[in-house]
Amino acid sequence: MQEQAAVLRSNLCGLRFWKEQVWLCTFYFLFGKAMTWASPKDSSRMAAYPRSVTWIVVSVGGLAFFLIFASWILISYPIGSTVRLYFYGVDSSQKVDLSIYPGNQTATIVPRDDKDVNIVVNNAPSESDLQVPVDSNGGALRDKGNLAPESNLQVPISSTTPPVSLENKEIKDHAPPLPAISPALTKEEDAKPSADPSKVTKSVEIDEQISLSLPNKSNSVDMGSNDTAASSDSKSGAVQSSSSQSHDDTKNAPVDTGCDLYHGSWIYDKTGPLYTNNTCPVLTQMQNCQGNGRPDKEYENWRWKPSHCDIPRFDPKKFLELMRGKTLAFIGDSVARNQFESMLCILWQVEAPINRGNRRMQRYFFRSTSVTIARIWSSWLVKQTSEPFDFAPAGVTKLHLDAPDDNFMEFIPKFDVIVLSSGHWFAKQSVYILNNEIVGGQLWWPHNSRPKKVNNVDAFGISVETILTSLVTHPNYTGLTIVRSYSPDHYEGGAWNTGGSCTGKTKPLAVGELVENGFTKIMYEKQVSGFNRAIQKATNKSKLRLMDITEVFGYRHDGHPGPYRNPDPNKITKRGPDGKPPPQDCLHWCMPGPVDTWNEIVNEIIRREYEGNKSFPS
Repeated sequence: MQEQAAVLRSNLCGLRFWKEQVWLCTFYFLFGKAMTWASPKDSSRMAAYPRSVTWIVVSVGGLAFFLIFASWILISYPIGSTVRLYFYGVDSSQKVDLSIYPGNQTATIVPRDDKDVNIVVNNAPSESDLQVPVDSNGGALRDKGNLAPESNLQVPISSTTPPVSLENKEIKDHAPPLPAISPALTKEEDAKPSADPSKVTKSVEIDEQISLSLPNKSNSVDMGSNDTAASSDSKSGAVQSSSSQSHDDTKNAPVDTGCDLYHGSWIYDKTGPLYTNNTCPVLTQMQNCQGNGRPDKEYENWRWKPSHCDIPRFDPKKFLELMRGKTLAFIGDSVARNQFESMLCILWQVEAPINRGNRRMQRYFFRSTSVTIARIWSSWLVKQTSEPFDFAPAGVTKLHLDAPDDNFMEFIPKFDVIVLSSGHWFAKQSVYILNNEIVGGQLWWPHNSRPKKVNNVDAFGISVETILTSLVTHPNYTGLTIVRSYSPDHYEGGAWNTGGSCTGKTKPLAVGELVENGFTKIMYEKQVSGFNRAIQKATNKSKLRLMDITEVFGYRHDGHPGPYRNPDPNKITKRGPDGKPPPQDCLHWCMPGPVDTWNEIVNEIIRREYEGNKSFPS
């Protein structure tokens, strides 16, 4: 009987069960021991007389006590958490629950002492992505001293805006034209001050709602089985004021997948930002506006509210669950880095990721859901070389406009969602090669006897078509590609190098204050044209979305670092006696700031893709 009991114990406990079978293994183990104890030590058979009844009762009682104690141990949270970490790799200690306060400096976080955590991004060029206007012949203006103020620049453009296909509702016929849309800029009045005078939030009142007129926009194209599905949002109506509908009233509203995300209003959200400059360890210093001494903070509190639906406040836990087991990659220039760091800062509030990056690609792994957030630097998104080519010498960057950047194409099949960013580097010196022929250049050309066939604006449109075509025809890519439209800058009174400034801007632009930037407009149009041409070439089952933020964020001149680009306490932040502004950055975005809204829109685009028209969860 002893041998049989031992075999039974071995067979049961050898099975790879967990929790549900532990008590059964323990029972048979102790039952066998009890049988052994109940038999004479010198007998190998159960035919011998058992020991006293008292001994048996004590044995059974001890067994029952052990089972109860073991069950309590298994359901105990601290030990259960440790066991889950061992078996599933989920460490709850990696999660940090933070309360977000309206005050930017009240919440702090101490990151793990982990050598894998990358605090500052050092592998990206430090220079800003800047742009210059084009002349009447389509070439860049070269005389920096004669550059016209960018806000007043007039650029010849086609009178016909290129058509844009939409994502939201799949239909087989062409999308009807969109009606004019009128987003509004409103500020919510804080009618309920805190009982604690030290925590009272200063309320700002505005007497009337300000409407912002935006042109018709598109937001996506869905491609599947080589069929292009287009849709439009024909809804129109009055924009709701935040004074009558707060964030708490709308955050759980149902979502129509046909709702236009880019028709709405900027409303003041007293809840404050999703993180602070003190709670994010991966934040480029040039975008750390509060850390660099910017005195105002209200630019952090404006949120975008579509007219016919709501973009919920970003919930990092829900996003990680939505992306479970997937990889999100940001590919592009320093504005892509800006958005990538914003996403990391948001997610870092609930879990500190593991840095698994290298020189070619930054990667942060969130172990709880096996989500990877990656970033790859690519200035132009197309192939670039520096070797001599035809009459272009070495040392000048050559852009092969008809070939994608091979530095990241090998990684494409590994990505589930890609966010692309480009455009601003086309203002930098480069040579354009198309069909193995030099067709143009920016800030470089040997002499006027050779006519330029392609200027920097046209080159940008060609590059967009090239990179998107390479994705929608890639045989091993089935993911979702989000093309963030051209990010507007706000150098007023000049260009970045001719006295342009965004100093002193503390709130979004109001109606009548937006001055059309001709260069931004034509770059946007070229991007949309390249986007639409790529759609027609689609052969795989990947999906393409246009995240149309250009005009919406044209009103956010308050969201840039301006002169607060470094923590130097002696830096110049005011205009000099001659009226000349100090050096400043009016292209990138403060963090926290408007750039966080980009990731709320990315979150909503991904949610629509994976969950369809489900209502927002509570």
